[in-house]
Amino acid sequence: QVQLVESGGDLVQPGGSRRLSCAASGSIFNINTMGWYRQAPGKQRELVATITSGGTTNYADSVKGRFTISRDNAKNTMYLQMNSLKPEDTAVYYCNAHIRRRGSIYEYSYWGQGTQVTVSS
Repeated sequence: QVQLVESGGDLVQPGGSRRLSCAASGSIFNINTMGWYRQAPGKQRELVATITSGGTTNYADSVKGRFTISRDNAKNTMYLQMNSLKPEDTAVYYCNAHIRRRGSIYEYSYWGQGTQVTVSS
């Protein structure tokens, strides 16, 4: 009943920029903390950035100063603005959200299907 869909991944040149989007839909009561994670081939999935419902952000050291996470609560949508991209940013980027569904007192962690970001010449 709840779905997260990422979009915006693409092939980007080093130093370029790209914005990812994550749209949540379904029978949602509220969305608490949301975050972006990424996974490169042969590596463990890692945290990129998180944002609370009130807008408090947290970033991995590797992306501080280059990436900006934001959200539009009215649209149930989260964004990741990526600037000064490096080859090591190449990964599948996943959207995560802690969501309480309508009619439920429980909060669950949901994941999107991922979107590929490739930084290469």
